[in-house]
Amino acid sequence: MSMYRDRAHRGTARATVLRTVGARERRSHLTAPRVPTVGIDIGGTKVMAGVVDADGTILEKVRTETPDKSKSPKVVEDTITELVLDLSDRHDVHAVGIGAAGWVDADRSRVLFAPHLNWRNEPLRDRLAGRLAVPVMVDNDANTAAWAEWRFGAGRDQDHLVMITLGTGIGGAILEDGAIKRGKYGVAGEFGHMQVVPGGHRCPCGNRGCWEQYSSGNALVREARELAAADSPVAYNIIERVGGRIGDITGPLITELAREGDAMCVELLQDIGQWLGVGIANLAAALDPSCFVIGGGVSAADDLLIGPARDAFRRHLTGRGYRPEATITKAQLGPEAGMVGAADLARLVARRFRRANRRRVERYERYERSGRR
Repeated sequence: MSMYRDRAHRGTARATVLRTVGARERRSHLTAPRVPTVGIDIGGTKVMAGVVDADGTILEKVRTETPDKSKSPKVVEDTITELVLDLSDRHDVHAVGIGAAGWVDADRSRVLFAPHLNWRNEPLRDRLAGRLAVPVMVDNDANTAAWAEWRFGAGRDQDHLVMITLGTGIGGAILEDGAIKRGKYGVAGEFGHMQVVPGGHRCPCGNRGCWEQYSSGNALVREARELAAADSPVAYNIIERVGGRIGDITGPLITELAREGDAMCVELLQDIGQWLGVGIANLAAALDPSCFVIGGGVSAADDLLIGPARDAFRRHLTGRGYRPEATITKAQLGPEAGMVGAADLARLVARRFRRANRRRVERYERYERSGRR
């Protein structure tokens, strides 16, 4: 009995410590300096940079094409530096946050791997901090988008949130008690590579049957192009729209035609949505969040996608009917979410810059006083 009491006491003490740490992390953004910071969102096709204030308002943004991935990492770093310096000419920038489409290590200093850029174990934070002379924070772009939605968007007031970003592939992030869960090595949230169909479609990651091969922008476009290439009668409308150029079929076009009532495009989005719901049910079984936020370019299809996802989620949820169900909602901040989140996370490191500046000023004042004696 005494052993049980001792274990119970240790369990209670540990829970108290965890609650204290969680509360401290949850409050950290509230105590961060209310200064403007720059957020950078790096994707396979564009680099977007913006100055963001403490309320999540974008004061100014600029964008450019992502340098070709065959070029050296320095070329991308040069592009980021140029954008930040351009914004710094008009704004008092105190820190820079970067959301990168890739795996970022647990220290948020190195990009371990970026599928659309030639970054392999790249020390991005230190290289840019040396060139920009302000603190730099690096994180995965899904993490930064999830943080923005939790702070300013669809995930406000949620204490257990999972974000799923549907773009070319599937990214994701987990927030619990106001802290991003990055995992031991920093690469948590790669939901797109859960295998849902053994022996299914080959994924660029090397495996078969990954979730993103069935519920992503790539999956949507692949299915439409296959039907068009087969000259299927259901694809005549989209074939006519692209003038027979099957390579011109894109996700936004499919969504546009679905909104106009094209039966094939509606069905394709329903299929993608159903696979989305299956994956969400699996995540609910593992993580039990209160809310799923769906972002990324494919989420622009709204209820054409999210409606079928909700239906499939309810059909596949473990213990359905006997447990509370997480809500599934569309992200609110659109394509700027990653940039806004990166800037806001950078505010947490901006205090270092302010302290360093303050110490520099104090040293200079002491030097001046000693010189006058």
